[in-house]
Parts: sequence; structure tokens; C-alpha cells
Amino acid sequence: MCGIAGIIGLENAHGRAAPMLRALAHRGPDSEGIAEWPGAVLAHRRLAIYDLSAAGHQPMLSPDRSLGVVFNGAIYNFHDLRDELIGRGRSFVSDTDTEVLLHGYREWGIDGLVQRLRGMFAFALWDDRAQRLLLVRDRLGVKPLVYARDGRSIAFASTVRALRAAGFAGELDADAVVEFLQLGFVTERRSIYSGVAKLPPASIAEWTATEFRVRQYWTPPQRATSTLSFSDAVEETERLLLEAVELRLHADVPVAALLSAGVDSSLVCWAIAKLGGDVTAYTAGTPGHVVDETADAVATAKMLGIRHEVLPLSDADEVGVPQLVAAFAEPFACSSAFGMLRLSRAIAETPARVVLTGDGGDDVFLGYPRHLLLQRTQRVARRLPRGASDGWRAIRRGMPRSGAFKRLTHLVDYTTGGLGGFVGANPGYADFDRHGLLGPRLVDRPFDASDAAWSIDSARNALTEYLAYDVRTQFVSEYLVKVDGSTMQFALEARAPFLDHVLWQHAASLPFDVRLRNGELKAVLREIARRRIGEQVASGKKRGFTIPVEAWMGQRWHSRVEASFRDSLLVAGEWVHRKALDAELAQASAAGVASRRLWYLWVLEEWLRAERDGTTDAGSRQRELVAAR
Repeated sequence: MCGIAGIIGLENAHGRAAPMLRALAHRGPDSEGIAEWPGAVLAHRRLAIYDLSAAGHQPMLSPDRSLGVVFNGAIYNFHDLRDELIGRGRSFVSDTDTEVLLHGYREWGIDGLVQRLRGMFAFALWDDRAQRLLLVRDRLGVKPLVYARDGRSIAFASTVRALRAAGFAGELDADAVVEFLQLGFVTERRSIYSGVAKLPPASIAEWTATEFRVRQYWTPPQRATSTLSFSDAVEETERLLLEAVELRLHADVPVAALLSAGVDSSLVCWAIAKLGGDVTAYTAGTPGHVVDETADAVATAKMLGIRHEVLPLSDADEVGVPQLVAAFAEPFACSSAFGMLRLSRAIAETPARVVLTGDGGDDVFLGYPRHLLLQRTQRVARRLPRGASDGWRAIRRGMPRSGAFKRLTHLVDYTTGGLGGFVGANPGYADFDRHGLLGPRLVDRPFDASDAAWSIDSARNALTEYLAYDVRTQFVSEYLVKVDGSTMQFALEARAPFLDHVLWQHAASLPFDVRLRNGELKAVLREIARRRIGEQVASGKKRGFTIPVEAWMGQRWHSRVEASFRDSLLVAGEWVHRKALDAELAQASAAGVASRRLWYLWVLEEWLRAERDGTTDAGSRQRELVAAR
């Protein structure tokens, strides 16, 4: 895990690379480096995981300086690739995954190299002979990579904030603000600042002074192609999970794992124990909290025979909005990030530098209730006449908008409109409009839902279409961002075996009736847990660690909220109307609970203030933690 940056096509760009490195310091506290060629600069902040010596320093260059690379992530199969390259006559001077990228590019070209990589990665490779820059992002988008082009130049970095620090970002993008108010995050198709783009997952961008193009090198299965029986699917999943975990146990620093009472993290810890991994599992202990998982996690760890520690988190460890703003380069209103930030901070005080997580299991093995709901609605939709969609939309305007009628309306929406109906069920941005909150900068600017069509054909394939939509929106822009931002804020490398692309391809190819066998969410993983751990874990309900932000805004955080909006940048910038904002504040004070609208606005207000004042590291402890190491 590291922070990368670079500028191509500008002379004397060294001075503009320096502020980018400062903005990325928390991602790589172990060292920094800059390499220059005429018209090209690569910059890097290192978090040393493989080969802790100076041989792993980046930017990493070929002996003749004709190639340079900066890399963020981990290539889990790099030892195998290294051996193959040595067999082809390539000489190595380090034991890092980064050096494989240099020799692999020379041996196989960029496409041949990327197809061989198994891991999470975002890297930039400068080919000085060809005067060509290559930007590459991993298949699922685990690691971020953004860029800004201007005429015959390009700048790139790990975060939007780093590009802005060097003057490569424009003003706030109004369409991105709309997205944030709708979703609570900014998707991959936009950046909060104009002029900045995100390289899509599974993509290669190629830049020369005369051409720029982006191409996709991998696509996850969109349809079920596997003919495995349920039993065979369980066995193959278990084999691939063990393989994915084993690959992620290799590091030259201490490795840890997260253990909750859930199926996914328990399976990762089971695999670690079976493989004999020298790993400590950590559980966030929240005594008295309704979602405290300590007792169940302790029982699971004891049964597995894995080394285990409980990290008690109390109200004294509270993480607030300043820490949220510091960790995420764009406005981010995911309340569960508070829990991930607290846990990351606690683990950062242990010897561990790498932590294995259970992320991704719910997404590809279908662990959310909405997956089962959409499977059921698409079955009904396939029995409906083609005109059902238009007919329902003609009469739904008269349906009540509250209580059981509201839920029934949404259910019929899904059944007749598919993805369009499902996405449209989120009141999000329209709710701000209904309450008169939208200022002149936003009024009459709708949320773009063009990639979520409403039709009976979509309804008949609702789950398939939703999964394709989700993997390019909430999955990559909320779930993956949450883990990357939280762990990197405290210089931790998070590794998720369920995000292994080989395991993902296998799971995505399984029919829905296998993944949701007999109406059981992520039935394949639960069956492995049932066989290898026990029924208590296999049948356990999903629990997440969040805080009740709306209630806290009306109570313990209320004075902070009012102070934030007293001289509001949102109002001054004509994004929000003062009178409507005051009404939201009054309602929160009277009821003791804020609306979701006010929560999103508070995050955006605090983010704007921190960006303006340059206080994006406010309240964080990464400097102290790094120094203590």
C-alpha cells in the first residue's frame, strides 16, 4: 500500500509533485521518492510490506532509466512471476512485487503483464523511449487512481486531494454534488472536482503527447455459466478461498485478521488456521453496544485455535466528522466508516501492518436481503404481460407515499420496472428538492439515472442488472472506498481474499439458485461455515458496526452541527437555501434526531471547510502512530 503521483508533459514539474506527496503522506509513511526525466516526473510515498530494505524504494527504475514505475497495492503471485522472469534471463535486485512490473512489461508488454497479475493494484509506468505513460487499475477497483488532462499534459495520483494540492483540479462539479446528495458518495463516473477523472476498474490508460485512450482488459461474468452442483460449488469455493487466503498471508511485516461474528471473516480466519498462518485475529469490542460481537468472536477464535485479541472501543475512542473528512478525499457520508476508522486506529497501535478482512463475500456470493428480494421479483416479472410496466406507472402517481402503501409501491416498482424501479426507490436528491433545500447552483439540475432504465425487460432480469450496476457504483465507490480510506489513514494494508479475481469469477459464474439455494443468503459460504466451523456461525445474522448519526446530530453532536452551519459555505456558495437549512436544524433540535438530509449536508459542509482551510488531517493520529513504529 502506498501513494503514487506523477506529472507528464510539463517542464520543471518537480515543484508541483511535492505538494502531491505531502497530501499522500499518510498512505506511505516509510519513505518518499521522486524520479525525473525531461518532461516527466514520477513520485511515491511508500508503505513497506515486501523487502523492507532500500532496494524496494520507489519510483523504481530500470538500470538504464528507460523505464520507471510507481505502484500502490500488492501482487500476491509475484514470487511465481519473478521465478518465471528469472528463467527468461531477467535479473532482480530486490524481493518486491514492484520490480516484477518493470521486467514483466519488458518481457510481455502491458497487456501480457496485466493478464498475469493476481492482486490489487494501481500503478503508473513511464516508458521514456516510447514517451508513453501507462496507468493501470486492478480488476475490481480495490485501489484508487485518478488523473487530470490539460492539452498535451497529464497528472495522476492516488487521490483527488493530491491532484488538487498541486493545482490540477478545477471547481466543484455540480453533477458530482448532486450524486453525493443522492447516494452519500461520489461514483466512479465523476469526481467532486471538475477536470479530474477516475480510471475505471480493470482498465489501462495509455497517454502520449498526441493520443489518450482507455481500454478495459477484464470483465466479470455477467451471466451464470457454471454447471456445478451445489455440493461441487461448495467444494470449489472452499479450495479457491484457501488459495486466496494463502496468497495474502505472505508479507515481510506482521499480518493480522479481522474477526467478527459473521460468516465471511470467520471463514477467512478458519482458512488462516487451516493453513497454519502466524496471524493474530482482532475483534472490536464495544461493551453495551447493541451490535457488540465480542462473545461470539471469542468463541469462534477458541474453536478455530487462532490467536485472538479483543480491542475494546469506548466512547473515549469516538471518531467524528473531522476524522471522516481527513480519511476520504471526496465527501463521504457512509456512517459505517466510523467503525472502520476506529478499528483501523486500534489495529495500527499493534505490531500489524497488514490486515485480512472478509470484505466482498456478501457482494459476489449474494449476502444482502435485496439480492433475494430482486430474485423473487424477477420471477414474478417473467409471468407478467409486457404492458405491465407502462400500466403501473400510469396509476402509481395516485398511490399513498407512506407506511405499508409506500413499501408496496416500491415492491411493484421492482417487479415492473426492474433496475429503474429499484434505483428510483431512493428518495435521495429529490427529497432535498421537496424540502426546498436546493440553492441556485443545484435547482433544476436532476440526478442522472440514465444507466438504470425502467422496463419490464429489466424487471425480468432484475438481479443480473442490479449486480452489474452495483459493482460499478456502491460496491466500488462506497464499500471499497470505505476500507481503503479507513485503513490507509493509519498506514495499514487491507487484504480481502473474497476480492481475489479468480474466486470472484468462480462465484459470479454460479447460478442464482446455487448462491441463494432454498432462499438462503450466500448459501455457498454458509454451507462451508456449517461444515468447517459450526451452525452458530453459519446461521448467524449479519451485523455491522455503525453509529446512529442522525440521533447523535440531534443530541450529543448538536452544538457541533449548529456551529458548522452558522457561517455556512454551502449557503454562501448558493448550493443550499438558508431558510430551509434553518428549518432542518430546528427540526433536529426539537425532535432530538436529524434527517438523513441534514447528515449529508453536514458532511459536505465539513468537507468543504476542511478543503478550504487545508485541515484535512484534523484530529487524526497517523503521525504519532507512524512515529511510534
